[in-house]
Amino acid sequence: MFGVDAEPVLAHAVGAGAIERGCEAIGALPDVSLIVLAAPVRQNIELLRDISSRTGRVVPDPPDRPVIVTDVGGTKREIVNAARALPAGVTFVGGHPLGGGERGGFAFARPDLFAGRPWIFTPDGSDTADAVERLSRLAAGLGAKPLIKSADDHDRVMAFVSHLPQLAASALMDAVGSAAHGEGLRMAGRGLVDTTRLASSPADVWRDICLTNADAIEAALDCLIQRLTQLRGDLRHGDAVEAIFSAAARWRAELMKDNH
Repeated sequence: MFGVDAEPVLAHAVGAGAIERGCEAIGALPDVSLIVLAAPVRQNIELLRDISSRTGRVVPDPPDRPVIVTDVGGTKREIVNAARALPAGVTFVGGHPLGGGERGGFAFARPDLFAGRPWIFTPDGSDTADAVERLSRLAAGLGAKPLIKSADDHDRVMAFVSHLPQLAASALMDAVGSAAHGEGLRMAGRGLVDTTRLASSPADVWRDICLTNADAIEAALDCLIQRLTQLRGDLRHGDAVEAIFSAAARWRAELMKDNH
């Protein structure tokens, strides 16, 4: 197993036994059967171009099977579209494991990261069946639950169940911190701590997610703004508070059926 990253990260990964050898560019990789792109979304798209440029050196192993390329990015439409330009002998299947923590990088890796979590694959075309089957076995071997979705469906749903919570948590923490400052934050209870766990997430990853899923995220934000506007307009009556809290409790119970 080989890794591509900055030298300090590679040294850490080699020292931990996670990879055999590190390379600082995809072009320096030996012949491989699987490439997993784990950079921010737009950087992954650039890396696809690097893979295309080394066509003559992309040798399947075994030779009768195409090289499989997948990614672990949070949006799928743009990279799936970009992957259509890959050369013959390379099969791309978009991937998104929903097992990440609020902080990224090898230093925060742990063996149970994907245990029991969905790993979504977004194949593009009927010639990807073998690649999807092999990737699904890999995901299951890491403890994840493989799922198949179209790139369009993935991005629409993720805008609500992943991207909206991240943006809401970050905006909430910024609003609270700006008003309460350090002294006020020391008075906060577990509710604020639990609600804003995602506020530690790296901006570079989420900037790319917003840029590559803006239309779906706009719709999700509009939905949240509508709820907040209802609450704001009904603070002195309580009808909206009761209705939204009741619905939220039901949906929370549904969410926790598979997340306890």
